[in-house]
Amino acid sequence: MSRWLKTILVTILFAAMGGCGGSKVVMHDPTIPVPLIDQMPITVIARFPEVFDSFVHEEQVIGKEKWTIDLGHANKLLFTQLFGSMFRDFSVIAADADVGDLPIDALIEPSIDAFEFSVPNQSQTDEFAVWIRYRIKIFDHEGVQIANWPIAAYGKSQTTTFGGDDALRRAAVLAMRDAAALIIMQMDKSAIISEIGDARARQSQAVPTTTLPEEENLQSTAAEEPPDESD
Repeated sequence: MSRWLKTILVTILFAAMGGCGGSKVVMHDPTIPVPLIDQMPITVIARFPEVFDSFVHEEQVIGKEKWTIDLGHANKLLFTQLFGSMFRDFSVIAADADVGDLPIDALIEPSIDAFEFSVPNQSQTDEFAVWIRYRIKIFDHEGVQIANWPIAAYGKSQTTTFGGDDALRRAAVLAMRDAAALIIMQMDKSAIISEIGDARARQSQAVPTTTLPEEENLQSTAAEEPPDESD
């Protein structure tokens, strides 16, 4: 067999090997149990980076197949649900929106620092595992960064319970739920968040109020003026 023909056959063989055996896992709508916590009485907005809303991780397992994990909108959905449960007044703004004059107490910007996974062939077990390291940045109403937290989350799922793709998808969902629980714990023990809530409470108490006669209270609003007594 001529050398050039051998080269062509080897090239075709490697191309065929590289083109088969790939798996793609697509996340859909991961949900978290509603946190059993009291909502914080503050106004918070979230700004999600574009890559956060369309995160895709690709990895070639050495000697094995190529895996693609498409988180899609799962991150945004999960964190929108989480923050909506945590804060009494919460909304999401566009990734490129300016928050300069918005009447808020805090801005949260989550991102992904790292994403890793292992498959049974690597761990020599029947488990798929996922590690996600999120980063949570928090800014006050003046745009000053007041917190920068790395959140390392982990999830695993057995192939005996779910098929290969479903097991990896389940592990990723559990890692995201783990991140949500860790964020709640971090928020709960953070003095910074408590100070924001205390400042909002003091501001509310400092607003002067006008006491009107009892019979007029039921028909009065903050926009009405006191009656003219000059007549």
